Amino acid sequence: MAYEAPLNDMAFALQSVADLSRLEGLEPFGNYDPELISPILEEANKLARDVLAPLNTVGDAHGAQLTDDGVKAAPGFADAYAQFRDGGWMGLSAPEEWGGQGLPKALALAVMEMFHAANMSFGLCPMLSFGAIEALIAHGMDEQKQTYLPNLVAGNWTGTMNLTEPQAGSDVGALKTKAIPNEDGSYAITGQKIYITWGDHDVAENIIHLVLARLPDAPEGSRGISLFIVPKMMVNADGSLGERNAVKCIGLEKKMGIHASPTCVMEYDGATGWLIGQEN
Repeated sequence: MAYEAPLNDMAFALQSVADLSRLEGLEPFGNYDPELISPILEEANKLARDVLAPLNTVGDAHGAQLTDDGVKAAPGFADAYAQFRDGGWMGLSAPEEWGGQGLPKALALAVMEMFHAANMSFGLCPMLSFGAIEALIAHGMDEQKQTYLPNLVAGNWTGTMNLTEPQAGSDVGALKTKAIPNEDGSYAITGQKIYITWGDHDVAENIIHLVLARLPDAPEGSRGISLFIVPKMMVNADGSLGERNAVKCIGLEKKMGIHASPTCVMEYDGATGWLIGQEN
């Protein structure tokens, strides 16, 4: 599939309509230079056009595959993700404090629009990581931020969100996944989640799941839901990866047009997790 981003239109929207030049010198955009807009868009277009778009058809034909060792990405996707990661695209608008470039989010969204247009199956992966990064920045404890944000922002790890369950779709308050407190302050997460985008794969070293679950004696419905961070691979005190957590993909859903995006059925069997923000 051929792809060429409408660079002139995008630059006009960002420079003349959104007037991103007014952000120069303001916090948190201290190092932002409006002259960077066009070069960044041009480089993003190269990745979208030359790497992502050619993988769209083959990725959809082959799809992600569930094996005994977990989910394997479609051919070429691991290499494409490595180029995405090494290009610093994951941290485009993330705070410099956590290794990001601190650029306006509007610019990052324009870049992500290209990646989605060229290959939506691929674009869905960093989209979920963006959400995990923002949730941790807004609600994570300092230790959680220090443990997870640098590698998420760098693209070494990816993120997910785990909301939906077989009996809890539009009514998320019906979820049954349990979070039982452990003596060390962590929680044992048990339950099943469905339709989890990029819930398992082999394109990054670790996957950081953000999971909605219910504490013992929590109120019924959506008022009794809490958010937990559950890594696929446990993270040691020195930042290295430890043993595998008790979470795995047990099935893949087939979504039309995005077969290369692993839409997972996830099983949490007493997986170790930590509360993000306040209870309920």
